[in-house]
Amino acid sequence: MHELAIAESLLAIVTEEARRHELESVHIIRLQIGVLAGIVPEALTFSFEMLSQDTVASGAVLEIETPPVVAHCLECDLRFEVVNEVFLCPRCGQPDLKLVSGRELSLVNIEGETRDGDGGN
Repeated sequence: MHELAIAESLLAIVTEEARRHELESVHIIRLQIGVLAGIVPEALTFSFEMLSQDTVASGAVLEIETPPVVAHCLECDLRFEVVNEVFLCPRCGQPDLKLVSGRELSLVNIEGETRDGDGGN
């Protein structure tokens, strides 16, 4: 289950960013995880909740956005959303594609509370 290793890395990043920005607690962690990244969001959430207990991120909510799979046809220059995992250009039918999105694994932002009580981003 590689989600556990990803959750460990995510917690390390969140903990470091919370320290750098003097956050007392982290409430929301926003991620972008593409469909083709091979990550099960529920498994990542479970792993993160387990690992983050008794840390600055304890109780934080993972908000996961799933960007669409978008490809660019290298034959006819069309940029399109891949539907039903059909990796063929809908204009020219060629499979010569460059993936534009769909494999993301990005930490978008962190919301928390600073030591003085103000919300922080």
